[in-house]
Amino acid sequence: VKAFVVQDIPLYHNLVMKHIPGADPELVLLNHYYEELDRIALSDMSRSEINELLGELGFYKKTEPEDEVPEEFRFSPAKDSPFKDEPPYKSSVASLATDNASSEPKAEAKHTDL
Repeated sequence: VKAFVVQDIPLYHNLVMKHIPGADPELVLLNHYYEELDRIALSDMSRSEINELLGELGFYKKTEPEDEVPEEFRFSPAKDSPFKDEPPYKSSVASLATDNASSEPKAEAKHTDL
């Protein structure tokens, strides 16, 4: 999990890391209104398994942290957005955590010291 947190989270769009001392690492999926949809324990998963899971959930993974996110993936992994009429968001840096959107999940990773 530590390698994933350090090396992979910065590549994912709409994935934010929140460190909570004493908590086991988990992926918290949220909608556009930050309502919790699901929690997935990450403790027993390998780095590749976590990356595969995020791909299956529809998270967009950049090649480099500073890369722009294509417009069609702006709300990924959400399939639609209640904010469609808002001006486009330009991401300058990936944030560390997990958040998801509408009826599709956003995610928030929580973990203890590794």
